[in-house]
Amino acid sequence: MTFRKIQRVTLPALYAILDPEQTNSRSPDIVLRQLLEGGAKIIQVRAKTMSSRNFLQLAQRARDLTAPCDCKLIVNDRADIALGTAADGVHLGQEDLPLQAGRKLLGDKIIGISTHSLEQAQEAEADGADYIGFGPIFGTATKNTGYTARGLEMLAQIRAAVALPIVAIGGITEANIQDVWQAGADSAAIISDILKAEEVAAKVSAILARR
Repeated sequence: MTFRKIQRVTLPALYAILDPEQTNSRSPDIVLRQLLEGGAKIIQVRAKTMSSRNFLQLAQRARDLTAPCDCKLIVNDRADIALGTAADGVHLGQEDLPLQAGRKLLGDKIIGISTHSLEQAQEAEADGADYIGFGPIFGTATKNTGYTARGLEMLAQIRAAVALPIVAIGGITEANIQDVWQAGADSAAIISDILKAEEVAAKVSAILARR
């Protein structure tokens, strides 16, 4: 059996997610530039209903803009698009491409895994994930995971059980993000509180200032 050398990924405090369905009809390019202007250092591109061709084009534009800013780019779900755009990695859900298959395709690129329980978190760590997403922490209407809110106490339990970096997700806002960090999350993923803000760059800056 071949074991992959573990290379701990350092995650910034904010894990921004760009979802064109959540940008209030604003151009994804404009919102992406505002995320970068505000200081985002990792951005995941998520496009659940977009065609493969359009998703590829969006991810390529994101790569072109994030690279000069030293901002990591993660593609949601699609290992092929991550490869095709030279993204830094991919984020996979429980129903997506299995981690082992993703690793064969992506090699040493970053692979994050969505988890919703202690068992899933430990399995992702054992299988060689670079980080785990855990949630939903609070109730959220942005992403339907089929899971109830996990809460800060369970987040703290996950933190005590795994050594991998943790990205908390689900209902996180500028108002509660410090609670999430204090419960053990290395990074906090935010969608609607940022993308629906009138001034996206200012919102990102305000969130980062709370760290």
